[in-house]
Amino acid sequence: MRVPSDDEIRAVHAEHAPTREAFDLVYTHCRIISTIAAELLSRAPGGLDPELVRAGSLLHDIGVYRLYDRSGQLDYPRYVRHGILGRDLLAEQGYPDALGRFCSCHTGVGITREDIRSQDLPIPPDDYVAESDEEELVMFADKFHSKSHPPRLVSPETAAGRMRTFGEDKELRFKSLLATYGEPDLRPLHESYGHEIT
Repeated sequence: MRVPSDDEIRAVHAEHAPTREAFDLVYTHCRIISTIAAELLSRAPGGLDPELVRAGSLLHDIGVYRLYDRSGQLDYPRYVRHGILGRDLLAEQGYPDALGRFCSCHTGVGITREDIRSQDLPIPPDDYVAESDEEELVMFADKFHSKSHPPRLVSPETAAGRMRTFGEDKELRFKSLLATYGEPDLRPLHESYGHEIT
């Protein structure tokens, strides 16, 4: 499988972003996650494909653009759909599903059929969980930055607390990933982007 370059991925973002503000928010987030994932990859168990991790990090939130309306407002009630929307967008662009899965399987620490049923989520029933080590690493890296207003870097303690709101099993899964990959150093990202660490 040919993995797209940074320039190709940036062009896909630019093509689908409805506004400059949306592009700046989403693409900057993806770049930050790519940086975090690269750091985590340096101490991850061997055998992961760094190019796939890079591309997956840069593409994982591409579906967010499909949740903006014509006035530039984001549809927060349907935000959980951004993963499957991103997978569909990449499929329409001719990218392999190995890249699309980074979109559909990065939300939280994975969404299961049971989560969809019990939380009445507006997505088709299925298991949207990381299967490959690369998917898992990107999903974990994504927990350390938020596209909130203003965007923020997220400490492990805050990330664990966020996972706890979706169930003790989600918090335990996050802590298991933390034990596997360790904590990213968020200070250089704070210095580069000015995003506070919460």
